[in-house]
Amino acid sequence: TRPVITIRPESPVRPQGNTTFLDGTTWCVARPSASQAELQRALDWACGIGRVDCSVIERRGDCYEPDTIVSHASFAFNAYYQSNGNNLIACYFGGTATLTKINPSYGKCSYDVSKSEVAAARSLSQYKPRWLRLMYIGVLLFLWRRS
Repeated sequence: TRPVITIRPESPVRPQGNTTFLDGTTWCVARPSASQAELQRALDWACGIGRVDCSVIERRGDCYEPDTIVSHASFAFNAYYQSNGNNLIACYFGGTATLTKINPSYGKCSYDVSKSEVAAARSLSQYKPRWLRLMYIGVLLFLWRRS
């Protein structure tokens, strides 16, 4: 298994919002230093009230192994974080979670990234002609109104 690398707490606080666009792709993972009881409570919340699909961390799921609370919580925390705005609040879990820039995916276990990031990764060139036409029309209307 790959170790989980975390961003140190003394790192500067990032602005809220989608950090994916501001500072590269980020994932939310469990702090290895958090207590087992705290991680279990946060995991239960993520898979319950937080509405995360935790089926992949159940027995025979792609992310079940390693069967540790840190690994299972990391998957659930990231799933919640990616679908709830990629902001610091969505990666808090009572202080048991932290952001990382290292993709924690392994083997068949894939840690998703934000759907908005995937959409943003599409080429913007398909929109260029439309924006140029709209800008051209806007400039013409501006000049016409001034005359």
